[in-house]
Amino acid sequence: MDNTAINLPDVLAEVTAAFVRYEHALVHNEVDVLDALFCHSPHTVRYGATECLYGIDAIRAFRSGRSAAGLARTLCNTTLTTYGRDFATASTEFTREGSARTGRQQQTWVRMPGQGWCVVAAHVSLMD
Repeated sequence: MDNTAINLPDVLAEVTAAFVRYEHALVHNEVDVLDALFCHSPHTVRYGATECLYGIDAIRAFRSGRSAAGLARTLCNTTLTTYGRDFATASTEFTREGSARTGRQQQTWVRMPGQGWCVVAAHVSLMD
């Protein structure tokens, strides 16, 4: 890939807005927004700290059953990178309020026809 196609300013702005929307929805437990931001496919994957979810139906079920308590967090070392006009990655570290543990989050974003930017794969882990 030509390096001039990495982090095109308009595409990076779009992905940044989608990531900020995701983060806001996550800490406020806005399940409908989170659902809209994940690709509506059986091929979408989310690996959490304690769960492995395959397909949008499993991700929806997890989100709808998750407690809204304790979701606030602070991000650091966030890196968003776009490749061309339709593919991006997001990597960040986080700490939850009241915890000294660091978590890591990695997302793969794709611009999907009719859905816009959405997460096709996500991984969350907790470090000691």
